[in-house]
Amino acid sequence: MIILIIILALMFDFINGFHDTANAIATSVSTRAMGPRTAIVMAAFLNFCGAMYSTGVAHTIGSDIVKSAAHVDERILIAALFSSILWNLFTWWLALPSSSSHALVGGIIGSVLISKGAVGLNFFGIGKIVLSLVLSPIIGAVTGCIIMTVLFFVFGRLNPSSINHKFKKMQIVSAAMMAFSHGSNDAQKSMGIITLALLSGGYIAVFDVPIYVKIMAATAMGCGTAFGGWKIIKTVGSKIFKLEPISGFAADLNSSLIIFSATLMSLPVSTTHVVSGSIMGVGAAKRVTAVRWGVAKQMAVAWVLTIPATALVASIIYSFLQIVF
Repeated sequence: MIILIIILALMFDFINGFHDTANAIATSVSTRAMGPRTAIVMAAFLNFCGAMYSTGVAHTIGSDIVKSAAHVDERILIAALFSSILWNLFTWWLALPSSSSHALVGGIIGSVLISKGAVGLNFFGIGKIVLSLVLSPIIGAVTGCIIMTVLFFVFGRLNPSSINHKFKKMQIVSAAMMAFSHGSNDAQKSMGIITLALLSGGYIAVFDVPIYVKIMAATAMGCGTAFGGWKIIKTVGSKIFKLEPISGFAADLNSSLIIFSATLMSLPVSTTHVVSGSIMGVGAAKRVTAVRWGVAKQMAVAWVLTIPATALVASIIYSFLQIVF
């Protein structure tokens, strides 16, 4: 069962990679700063590098949701991972950007509640995680609007075609920053699950992410990114707001700074939410009506439903596993 957990965690990481490819490259592809293939190869490599950077977020996922490893068994983690994978595939099929972080947190909460009850949950830790997940897209929208306003103030009087040509090159840098920061935060979530499984199974004595777990998770994330999530790239890159190179640069720069700051504070955030919030903020800086709020509303509904939906599915899967095993 431990092996099954590791396989499922790596599947989750792989799906997270192709589901969230859009986070790193949608803006640069939509503005044609980079070709799709080049962008995906770059994002895959930098996602791998970012995933190897630290393990602080893995510690938060592995130790802040449940009170102790004693409250976790293999069935809980299997149910949580299955639920998260199903939700990611479902939202990918609908071309809706959704949060893999929300899905995983919801899955763990649901499976622990049905198995151990509320006593097994660390509500302080969950509150901290949920707060970071909720606030990050709001912060992304506000700071994205500020950065875009500053860029308009500095470059607004110059020739638009000349500015956009220069910012196409700068977008490559901002997309690289975005890919690295995405890997530094998202890949650690499966690292935390695998390490928690090893700890609860008695294979390691303390919660410390082994180097082989880091390499496996980073590789799965990089391979998933290389696979590419074209449906969601289209939604993020063009359906929220028609991006230009200067606005794409602002969105990527803003997103990468927020996500990497969260990584430094060991806080899991939804890269999808941060990027989408940044694009909305950048669009609103140009003109509030330029943002397609109908698409934004659909995404918001998916965000709100993620945790309760994955918690419910995880509790059902856990109940089934309890009967079978």
